Amino acid sequence: MRLYLLIFCVLLSAACTTTAPTNKNTAVPNTANTNITNTAVKPAPSAPQVYTYEVVNTYKHDPKAFTQGLIFHEGFLYEGTGQEGESSLRKVELETGKVLQKHDLPATSFGEGIALVNDKIYQLTWQEYTCRVFNLQDFKLLKEFNYQGEGWGLTTDGQNLYMTDGSHLIRVINPENFQVIRTVAVFREDGRPLINLNEAEFIKGEIWANIWHSEEPDILGQPNYIARIDPNSGKLLGWVDLGGISPEDVQRDPENTLNGIAYDAAGDRIFVTGKNWKKLFEIKVKPKE
Repeated sequence: MRLYLLIFCVLLSAACTTTAPTNKNTAVPNTANTNITNTAVKPAPSAPQVYTYEVVNTYKHDPKAFTQGLIFHEGFLYEGTGQEGESSLRKVELETGKVLQKHDLPATSFGEGIALVNDKIYQLTWQEYTCRVFNLQDFKLLKEFNYQGEGWGLTTDGQNLYMTDGSHLIRVINPENFQVIRTVAVFREDGRPLINLNEAEFIKGEIWANIWHSEEPDILGQPNYIARIDPNSGKLLGWVDLGGISPEDVQRDPENTLNGIAYDAAGDRIFVTGKNWKKLFEIKVKPKE
């Protein structure tokens, strides 16, 4: 009896494990492709907005000023100029372009960007690796800081300094000791580093930066372009196309590039000029159609 029972159990087990035929009309899930079919395709990032300009006012600018930094403060322009033997810090009357006050840097210095924090003007040098700090009122030299790498542009959010060095990096710096707090990397919309960040200005929470020789094909291929940058993330927020803004100047020496941005926060005015340009322009920026 036990033998018959054992045979019956073996036959019953075999019947239960027999594979049932697959119905061709029954969908069989492809588990190998589950991750692909269930993953949403991310849309490509939209291209940053391109803005154009309208010239509101035109002012005289010293054609001997190789502009490297420009700020507006309480009705006056403050300008840092470059070139060895010609570098200076200046206070300029906006309406006439007249230089009201001037401090000449040492003959070996090549002046670069400037920024104003707590009544002190900070001025970079190109390859001297030195930032000089001047008293706003009399341009008296207060102190000097050393830093690594080249100095190009300088701006401030009112608390910290933001320094460019010709690469795609912006250094956030403590003005009390000139120590780097953090760095911000800036990339183009195609993912490549946005190099040649130069003279810069804070405007309504953004950093606006001139792109040195933006007209060159391996840079942007667009003359007189300004990048609008998120100072926290480095995200490219837009472009300001100032092509053709100064026809009297753009046919001059190739180094006479656009390189001055100043913002009057109280009057909501933007000023731009360039190296050895004859004019300074007040502009209104608007989206490009």
